[in-house]
Formats: sequence, structure tokens, C-alpha cells
Amino acid sequence: MEERNISEQESLQLIQEMIGKAKSHYHESGASAILWGAVIGTCGLISFAEQQWNFSIGFDIWFLTLAAIVPGIWINIRAAKKRIVKTHATAAIDIVWNVFGISIVCVVLYGNIIPSISEGFFAKENIELLSHNMLTGETKKYWPTTLSLSSVFLIIYAFPTLATGWISKFKPMIIGAVVCYCFFIASLFTPFKYDMLLCGLAGIGNWLIPGLLLNRRYRKAKSAHV
Repeated sequence: MEERNISEQESLQLIQEMIGKAKSHYHESGASAILWGAVIGTCGLISFAEQQWNFSIGFDIWFLTLAAIVPGIWINIRAAKKRIVKTHATAAIDIVWNVFGISIVCVVLYGNIIPSISEGFFAKENIELLSHNMLTGETKKYWPTTLSLSSVFLIIYAFPTLATGWISKFKPMIIGAVVCYCFFIASLFTPFKYDMLLCGLAGIGNWLIPGLLLNRRYRKAKSAHV
């Protein structure tokens, strides 16, 4: 009888420990959000500063987003290996952030490749695009561009944040995503310079701040179940 009671107590303790571990690992660390928030926030604010004060850092700052895809995937793989218990929610969040990183690379490539390709197509048809300044009378060559691509970025930015916040029931991320969608609407009526400012602010408000808050919650939950 005594041996049976001890066995039941041990079983109950084991179940409680497993539940505690599952809870501690249910909280996402926020590392992906912090990474992308820092990268996008930096890119947007520097791009805005270049437009506002007429200077150049010598290269397209947005190429940093291409460099971020590798550490982004590495963070998710490393986090997955450390998890003792992997829920469907954490698996879904990992997939969301990996797909987001790939999507960002695709959109950056689109914005940089399409203008030059379009120019080549026009040249083959003996078409040259010109811009005419009605005030000065100056006419010069017009380079093809992708219109309002920054607005498309803002839509993509909100996607992983809303998905992560929704799955993990983390309100700061849901709020950050809603703010990002508001920035998208505002970007429809603003020139490119201010679109860059909105993108930078979106990186900070949509990812960096919620990611830091999520990381703090994750560390608190982890320390409580050590």
C-alpha cells in the first residue's frame, strides 16, 4: 500500500513537471521579432534620413534584410533544438517567421530587379521614358520604378507579428500589427520619403518593442520552471 502511494505521488510530480516544462517552452523567446525589428527599424530610419538631409551611405541599406534571413532561420533552428516540448503553436510560429523571411527576400529582389528588366523591355521596343518638369522646362530620362512598394512591405511586416500574437495570445504583438496596418493606410497618401519613416517606425513598434516584451515574458516563465 505504501509503495503504491509513493508511486502515485511520483507520477503526479512527473506530470506536473512535464506540464511546467510545456508551459515554459510555450512562450516564444521573441528573438525573431527582435532581429527583424532592429534590422527594419535601422533600414527605414537611415533611408528616411538620407532622403531628408540629402546624403548617401554608399550602398542600399535595405540589402541588410537579405543578410538577416540567414541568422533569422538559424535562430528558429537553434530554438527548436533547445525545446524539450514542442507544441503545435511553436511549430506554427517557426514556420510563419521562416516564410516571412523568404517573402522579404523575394520582395526586395522584386523591387531591385523589375526596374532594370522593364528598362530592357522598353529598349527592345525602341521606347524611352522621359520626365518633363513643367516649371523649368527640363526634360530628362525617367528610370522605371515599382510604385508604392513600401506600402506592400508594410502589409508583409504585419503578417508574422499578427500571427505570432494571435497564436500565443500576446496582445502587444496584436496591437503592433494593427498599428502597422494603420501605417500601411497612411503610406498610400505619403511620398516615398515618409514611407521610409513609416517602415522604420513599423520595425520598432511592430517587432522590436513587442519582441523585447515577449522575450522578457519568456525568460520569466523559463526561470519559474527551472
